[in-house]
Amino acid sequence: MNSLSSSPTPSISPSMSLSATLRVSSFLRHNLFLAPSRASALRRNVSHLRFLSSSPSRRTVHHPVKARRGGGQEDDSGPGNGSLMAVVKDGTGDGRDGRVLPFELHKEAMDSYMAYALSVLLGRALPDVRDGLKPVHRRILYAMHELGLSSRKPFKKCARVVGEVLGKFHPHGDNAVYDSMVRMAQDFSLRFPLIQGHGNFGSIDADPPAAMRYTECRLEALTEAILLADLEQDTVDFVPNFDNSQKEPSLLPARLPTLLLNGSSGIAVGMATNIPPHNLGELVDVLCALIRNPEASLQELLEYMPGPDFPTGGLIMGNLGILAAYRTGRGRIVVRGKADIELLDSKTKRSAVIIKEVPYQTNKSSLVEKIAELVESKTLEGINDIRDESDRSGMRVVIELKRGADPSIVLNNLYRLTALQSSFNCNMVGILDGQPKQMGLKELLQAFLEFRCSVVERRARYKLSQAQDRRHIVEGIVVGLDNLDRVIDIIKDAKGNAAASAGLKEEFNLSDKQADAVLDISLRRLNLLERKKFVDESASLMEQISKLTELLSSQKNILQLIEQEALELKNKFSSPRRSILDDSDGGLLEDIDIIPNEEMLLAFSEKGYVKRMKPSTFNLQNRGTIGKSVGKLRVNDAMSDFIVCRSHDHVLYFSDRGIVYSAYAYKIPESSRTAAGTPLIQIISLSEGERITSIVPVSEFAEDQFLVMLTVNGYIKKVSLNYFSAIRSTGIIAIQLVPGDELKWVRCCTNDDLVAMASQNGMVILSSCDIIRALSRNTRGAIAMRLKEADKMASMDIIPAPRHTDLDKTAEDSISYDKGGSGPWLLFISENGYGKRVPLSSFKQSPLNRVGLIGYKFSSEDRLVAVFVVGFSLTEDGESDEQVVLVSQSGTVNRIKVRDISIQSRYARGVILMRLEHAGKIQSASLISASAEEAAELLPGMQSEEATTNAGTAEGISMAS
Repeated sequence: MNSLSSSPTPSISPSMSLSATLRVSSFLRHNLFLAPSRASALRRNVSHLRFLSSSPSRRTVHHPVKARRGGGQEDDSGPGNGSLMAVVKDGTGDGRDGRVLPFELHKEAMDSYMAYALSVLLGRALPDVRDGLKPVHRRILYAMHELGLSSRKPFKKCARVVGEVLGKFHPHGDNAVYDSMVRMAQDFSLRFPLIQGHGNFGSIDADPPAAMRYTECRLEALTEAILLADLEQDTVDFVPNFDNSQKEPSLLPARLPTLLLNGSSGIAVGMATNIPPHNLGELVDVLCALIRNPEASLQELLEYMPGPDFPTGGLIMGNLGILAAYRTGRGRIVVRGKADIELLDSKTKRSAVIIKEVPYQTNKSSLVEKIAELVESKTLEGINDIRDESDRSGMRVVIELKRGADPSIVLNNLYRLTALQSSFNCNMVGILDGQPKQMGLKELLQAFLEFRCSVVERRARYKLSQAQDRRHIVEGIVVGLDNLDRVIDIIKDAKGNAAASAGLKEEFNLSDKQADAVLDISLRRLNLLERKKFVDESASLMEQISKLTELLSSQKNILQLIEQEALELKNKFSSPRRSILDDSDGGLLEDIDIIPNEEMLLAFSEKGYVKRMKPSTFNLQNRGTIGKSVGKLRVNDAMSDFIVCRSHDHVLYFSDRGIVYSAYAYKIPESSRTAAGTPLIQIISLSEGERITSIVPVSEFAEDQFLVMLTVNGYIKKVSLNYFSAIRSTGIIAIQLVPGDELKWVRCCTNDDLVAMASQNGMVILSSCDIIRALSRNTRGAIAMRLKEADKMASMDIIPAPRHTDLDKTAEDSISYDKGGSGPWLLFISENGYGKRVPLSSFKQSPLNRVGLIGYKFSSEDRLVAVFVVGFSLTEDGESDEQVVLVSQSGTVNRIKVRDISIQSRYARGVILMRLEHAGKIQSASLISASAEEAAELLPGMQSEEATTNAGTAEGISMAS
């Protein structure tokens, strides 16, 4: 602005003047913070200006006033249209003489708008950092204090208070004053209400309050203790009101930072403020911590006050927004309503979501209406009925769910689609030293402490002055009582009061106040008992003066007194925290949060197509049946894999080239049994000609879990599962392959598990996972089995640690092959649809790089397709509860019980599992077991974590192709 005023004034056209006026708001953002002296001078100059129309001027020149022609026309040489002309009085006449000062219109508009903006900032919209109040709130509390509406006095009509505020202090509309008063009495708007209301003061449903002529109010005890105590002890400055007829306090002597206690919100010109409320006890703790250690870091302060405390409660999600707001003054805090899930009917298993708290400044009735609209538009599913059962005892919104609906999914949808989860955008702006400023937590507390120190110091000086004056008078009275006879003689001989006062001053060397005090003593106070009272009072005053002098001698003593007074307020008015801090996820809702974690079937084809189906798609069938088709396949395509997992599982896709890709299971589109499926290349980034050979669903990337990889040529290695927790979209290397080899099987395991491997010729090796060395991803591994010419690996499976025992102690000749034999067993499945179970004790553990033991005697035209370890899930009769899913090359699927497959020796041929007259050969086989919960109940020795993590083994999924 200085550069504008000092430079020569260019010619201003009407269009340029308009554009300059439009640029006022942008200039305001950069030049809003003016010194108070500049603003007051600006207002003072503007108030003496009278604006007339004038012509454009090329430079700023003072022209004398020309005589006006009749009819109001100007002289031709005077200014015309375009710039602004001000007539300034010279004070010599009646006001018609003066000088004409031309101004540029855009500069005058800018200056005037700046004055208006500062007036709004300082006088209406922004609170003061020191007492945390806007002018209207401060004036309401002071008016009620003057009216004597303390917490112990009867209520008085709100209209009486509003009239008092309007008539004496606040020259604005009565609705604005009443609305501000109502908000100070609402316990859902302020964490600690400042006014106690009697009557209808609105509700959280945004119901309007009753008219001011019906409602009554008085001050809260908290307000008197924190804001109005010591107001009459010269603790703050008093300024004239709007008509200079009375005085009002420029601030209230706050004992706690009210700006943080109850927060504040307001929209000014070019800026706004939005400060969250906090808990009183935590606020006192953090204030005391800063007093004891002024150099405390923000992290140390957060130990005492970890976050806001909203009056409506709720859950504060994450602490990153709180940390940003406390550090810089600006941050985003995510708040969720508090909701519980209740079971309405145990027979039908119908449940309901009960909303007990909503986020701060959320309209409950609007929230219920929004939920109803979403249900009606089918955007929100699973809800049967909505009822608002809130009453005086608290909030209760009942959302009844449909039978089978997942309450957690419905609740996450409510968080995502409605105001049940909302954001509080912190913008901690307040008036400090006459200017608006954005501050962090520590800066705001330090500003309050400086103000509080000045209040305590002024109060101490006031009390010291009062005590010294009173002690001076008491000392004079004691002197008079000690010389009572002489005092009486002087008074009797005096001709008047002035002579008596002069005589006392001359006789006893008293001051004017002391002499007047002696003369004012009544006769009843001339006894010895009254003298003792004055002597004791003098000693008490002396002690008080000594303490006040000591207090004023050290800043440390003042801070200790501030801390003591704050702790007294905490002991008297503190209440438990209402908002719960949740550091889990910051309130970010992803797709996985609104998708039920249900069991699903995934079918993969040789050509790279996949589809997701519900488990009920295939019904249980008997052994030896033809089966049910898995759906239409493309030309020259065949089923590759068929697995069971859950929607929230990470599905790891391992390709024949040793590359691994990752995607959530729910990313696969759900389709019917007859659908053709979705190309895998739409889900993961496969290279040209690359095929997925193994799929491993993972529920959790545990530290003690590994992936065992086996190639077609018999190379094996073990890699920690943690290496695959973060996989980029283009995939990462899982194993290094030699030319001509391909990765075929991948399974989850732990070091205590056993691995069973079989070749196409039926040779089996049973070995411990612990002897397989854990390697990095970019390695080849070791030789698993010595393969004969033309033989290749056929399958691999994992035996969990809780299921295997010391198999070497069991002799093969003692094995019983009858139907009642106990597991576990190895389930063999051949290409021609034959299968059998062989007891696991028939195979001894051996190291790697061996030929292995015979597990199946094949004919010349048959080969082994898959080997599974079964017997993890047992029924009451000790039989297997698993099921096996067989998929033929033509896509026909057969699902049968494992218990229906005969238990035979290692050299037996087996029984027919699936007839393949027109279906080709068996392409793949998958094992489906009981759920993790059922397995935990049936097998107490098995840990639930292992049952959950070993997807594809203990939980129920094993596959081979």
